[in-house]
Amino acid sequence: MPNQHDLTRRGFVVAGASLLGLTLPETGRSMFLAQPSFRANPFALGVCSGDPLPGAVVIWTRLTPTPDDAWARERVNVDWEVATDDKFSKVVKNGSTFATPEMGHSVHVDVTGLKPDTWYFYRFRAGGEVTKTARTKTAPAANAQNSKLNFAFASCQHYETGYYTAYQHMVKEDLDLIVHLGDYIYEGKGVDGRVRKHTGNEINSLTDYRNRHALYKSDPHLQEAHRLFPWIVTWDDHEVDNNYAGDLPEDAQTRQAFLERRANAYKAYFEFMPLRRTSMPVGSRLQLYREFTYGNLAKFAVLDTRQYRTDQPCNDGTKEACLAVFDKNATLLGPKQEEWLKGVLGSSKSTWNILANQVMMGKVDRKAGDGEAFPMDQWAGYEEARVRMMRFFAERKNLNPIVITGDIHSNWVADLREDWRNTKAPIVGTEYVGTSITSGGDGQDVTDAAKAYLPENPQIRFANWQRGYVSCQVTPTKWTSHYRVLDKVSVPDQPIQTKVTFMTEAGKPGAIKV
Repeated sequence: MPNQHDLTRRGFVVAGASLLGLTLPETGRSMFLAQPSFRANPFALGVCSGDPLPGAVVIWTRLTPTPDDAWARERVNVDWEVATDDKFSKVVKNGSTFATPEMGHSVHVDVTGLKPDTWYFYRFRAGGEVTKTARTKTAPAANAQNSKLNFAFASCQHYETGYYTAYQHMVKEDLDLIVHLGDYIYEGKGVDGRVRKHTGNEINSLTDYRNRHALYKSDPHLQEAHRLFPWIVTWDDHEVDNNYAGDLPEDAQTRQAFLERRANAYKAYFEFMPLRRTSMPVGSRLQLYREFTYGNLAKFAVLDTRQYRTDQPCNDGTKEACLAVFDKNATLLGPKQEEWLKGVLGSSKSTWNILANQVMMGKVDRKAGDGEAFPMDQWAGYEEARVRMMRFFAERKNLNPIVITGDIHSNWVADLREDWRNTKAPIVGTEYVGTSITSGGDGQDVTDAAKAYLPENPQIRFANWQRGYVSCQVTPTKWTSHYRVLDKVSVPDQPIQTKVTFMTEAGKPGAIKV
């Protein structure tokens, strides 16, 4: 079996065939098209890169055949090269790989032997066609005394409900990377009358998921954000099924049928994301939680709060806590991932420790007046797991935990406490929740319902229901989050503004408005 970096030629084909239960014949003759003939641009979905390490980064592309293309059923040779300049006069790495029908003609190359903290340019070539020149950046060395990190995080980009104007602005920023926190696609049936249209019913088959990913990847602003920066990605629920929990679907479906659907969704997700072979799915399982270190400055712990969680308590929804909320065996991460996370954080030598998280960790009482109501799909529905995490934060005095979150189509800034109601209890961490790119359509400043319940939640420093993203600047002494928002996503090319800026000082958990 090839090592984790060997995704070229025979190694990648065998891995893909093994995944699908196929057997490739051993033969000395050519089994691929070295010079295919394309009717149209085969690289219509662009390029992207991700999973940056100090000496390596994954580069990605996908050939896009039509059903009438003879090569759609063939393995196609794809050349790649990486250079230190955009003219490719100084090529430092190059090679060839296969785009195979077994893997949807996606190409993942784990380029190793690169210098840390360095910008590189890359491109792919097949049959005389060449991709646009793209760029990527490696992470700093693990022990580097790096003084800054600039990144943006985003989530929830429902294609139908708006234009990806947020990415149009994001690419103009001076970023080292982009972090995507989930809901990269939406699985639902197309709905007439929305801003942009897709056809078909709720997706279920591998072809369905591939086509939905291809539709999203066709957006020019999303393509440009992928072309210019490396990405770190994780999923939430809509990459498979709304509010699914582990092997439990939202709607009535047998476990076997849902796991087959989940396997299709996970395979398509891997095919379309710049992930290493260590994340290649095996059936309905895919290893997605992982860590990335940016020198002594920052460490990312990328979480998966969907694949291993127990069912939402109290029959899901937003409601008063029932007894199941306090079940000690209830979990979002699963025991193995929770221990992994504590190990990553406990051994970290970085100043800032970032949890790339899907659903809100801070508790918010969503019911004004008497009584309480909490979203059961969030950490609030898994109280024992939430408390364990708060206590872990409290025990590690120099951890500087920052939780970045997506999911809820709104912006939030929250102080994290074990006893969330007690404003005199120590703050143990800070959560910055980013709104959606488009999901929910045109937003607003604050909803009427929130105006009623927010005064009862002093742990919440800011809340807003517009669309956009969060841009973060990290230094050894200070974390700064700029909340970029758009008035409309129903109309293209709209301006963006910084709604508010918050900061957190190293050694002093909690958010301060700048």
